[in-house]
Amino acid sequence: MDRSALIDRLIAVCGERGVFHTRSDLMVYEYDGSVDGSVETALPVAVTLPTSTEQVAEIVRIANLAGLPVTPRGAGTGLSGGAVTQDGGIIIALTRMDRIIEIDREDRTALVEPGVINLELSETTTPLGMFFAPDPSSQRACTVGGNVAENSGGPHCLKYGVTSNHILGLEVVLPNGDVVWTGSTPAGAPGYDLTGAIVGSEGMFGIVTKALVRLTPNPQSTLVQLAAFPDLDTASTAVSRIIAAGILPASLEMMDNLTIQAVEPAYHAGYPMDAGGVLLVETDGLIEEVAALGEEITAICKNSYATEVRSATEKAQRDLLWKGRKMALAAMGRLSPNYYLHDTVVPRSQLPATVARVREIGDEFGIEIANVFHAGDGNLHPLMLFDRHKPGDVERVLGAGKEIINWCVSVGGALSGEHGIGTEKRGYMTMVYTGEDLAAMAGLRNAFDPGGRLNPGKVFPKGYSCGEVRALRAQAIAQKHDIHPV
Repeated sequence: MDRSALIDRLIAVCGERGVFHTRSDLMVYEYDGSVDGSVETALPVAVTLPTSTEQVAEIVRIANLAGLPVTPRGAGTGLSGGAVTQDGGIIIALTRMDRIIEIDREDRTALVEPGVINLELSETTTPLGMFFAPDPSSQRACTVGGNVAENSGGPHCLKYGVTSNHILGLEVVLPNGDVVWTGSTPAGAPGYDLTGAIVGSEGMFGIVTKALVRLTPNPQSTLVQLAAFPDLDTASTAVSRIIAAGILPASLEMMDNLTIQAVEPAYHAGYPMDAGGVLLVETDGLIEEVAALGEEITAICKNSYATEVRSATEKAQRDLLWKGRKMALAAMGRLSPNYYLHDTVVPRSQLPATVARVREIGDEFGIEIANVFHAGDGNLHPLMLFDRHKPGDVERVLGAGKEIINWCVSVGGALSGEHGIGTEKRGYMTMVYTGEDLAAMAGLRNAFDPGGRLNPGKVFPKGYSCGEVRALRAQAIAQKHDIHPV
């Protein structure tokens, strides 16, 4: 099928306004949220914007006939290259499938299409006494479908868990164009957890066209506390002490002074400009419980050398403090023309040492690093500041990023806390996974997509095609059992 015939077929499915195919239109889709040099850009052959499951299925069938890969895409806020068409092909952008189909107040669920904006779902359900707990910092723009693909977290995942904890079932278009439903409403239903396999699969198993999500009751009371510290070491100590005391905050966030210098002049959230670091601690629950926890957290912070602890009980005050935290990335433009945001995880006990090592890495590579943490679960977001037009800056930043990953893995951490692997971290997979591990992952992927046409070029390292990974596994087994070829 030549390109002209392909475009005609796609237009017949989605209409003229539902297909982008000129170079100027396609350039918008060569990126995701990463534009720092860590992720390769690529132009798709076409971008489709379907409005129904049937259209998605038909686009997949057309792609199969044309021998082209397909990449599903949400709002494009991802930070690991997951929605970039590394091997060309067709992008299926799901942003026009944005209906909240049904809200079940009795069972506390909502049936939604993948293009529903994360925050808008909670804004719709909160007056009904419920909210959607996963809340990535990009929740004003990111979509539920993208959250499912990346198993997104956010500040409140410390208490409420990541996206996979809130997905009950999925409607999915498979790589051959068939439409299936996975999961069921009853928790613990028998059978394989296909829903759990698809959440976090980065668009490589199928294309989600509907999601049945779990809604969480609104808490009776919410308290946000801002604690200022002379440095990140004392702030990190307070984090460990809060968790060690058996307290499980809804969220426990940390920011360093460099981040405060960017955020406070922009949003006037009330962060003290002279603090070496601040903690943002949110607790929720019954009124009496929250009040008691607030007093205990205040005492722990003051005993950990906090210079100031403030409490915000009114919604407007809480929202302002959270605005400063969630808009931290946007504020970085005040400090530098570009930044590279990393996403990695260490055990909480390793936070002080990791903070110190990140500072050393910045000095070694001659770059400034601002730090924003989901401190409660050890999820780091170092923001490496640079100028992409300055010779050598991109290389220094990528080198520093690799050193940060090396350190975090060496102290028992993980490659990613919530941004996914995509293309950004696929080259690091062999740092933590053996050939057998990768072969098992490839086998699961092959069960869903034996042709490898859904979002190819992601997760698995370059040079590690599914066939090559199987060969590595066979080699590893042979060596383990001392089997030699005849």
